[in-house]
Amino acid sequence: MTGDQFTFEEISYRLSRSPRRKRLGLVVTEKGPEVRIPQRCAERHGHQFLRDNIAWVREQLRGLEHRQAQVPEHHFAFGAQFPWLGKTLELDRAACTADAGIRDGYIQLYCRIKDPDEGQVQAALQKLYQREALAVLTQKSQQFAGQLGLQFASVKVRRTRSKWGHCTIRGELQYNWLVCLAPEPVVDYLVIHEVCHLRHHNHGREFWALVASLCPDYKQLRRWLKENGHRLQL
Repeated sequence: MTGDQFTFEEISYRLSRSPRRKRLGLVVTEKGPEVRIPQRCAERHGHQFLRDNIAWVREQLRGLEHRQAQVPEHHFAFGAQFPWLGKTLELDRAACTADAGIRDGYIQLYCRIKDPDEGQVQAALQKLYQREALAVLTQKSQQFAGQLGLQFASVKVRRTRSKWGHCTIRGELQYNWLVCLAPEPVVDYLVIHEVCHLRHHNHGREFWALVASLCPDYKQLRRWLKENGHRLQL
């Protein structure tokens, strides 16, 4: 997919082509509006599609600006506080790698550099969160899969843009580790959601009934993640 940048009424947007696309499309992301057109579509149709939907684009940009303003600005230094499973914990310096972890109301971070800058603390903290999140999400996956008599192949964590979790047809569970910044019931919902896909690889009635059997408040928790997920940043 290729793309070029254009401007209409002070709004900068991207025009991209794809051989797989059969109709015009329009999305607004953190990078701005993007008009997606079929490979053989005349460029003018893409520009006109943007103009015809300019009111919707402005509304989406306002919403995006509002969400971006809600993202917390962390100060990456020892003594600062960070979220973990819905709690606010203080970042402390661990004496050695064996002491590093999240426990007893503190985040114990080991750093070889004597006086690290914020970027170095952030990088080390993100690695620690990934490690701790993998342990938590693996434990929860085992717990909920066991309750349903199901088995999975593996658990992986990564930082994704659009999905909080994914279950492959091979039974591999994948999670966005940033979810561990959310309240623990939200984390439980996400794990239950993906574990239930081990039995139902769809979002039909039977799938949601299975989710509800372990998480009766799933609608409320799913809504929380949808409305607040953009705040989960580190």
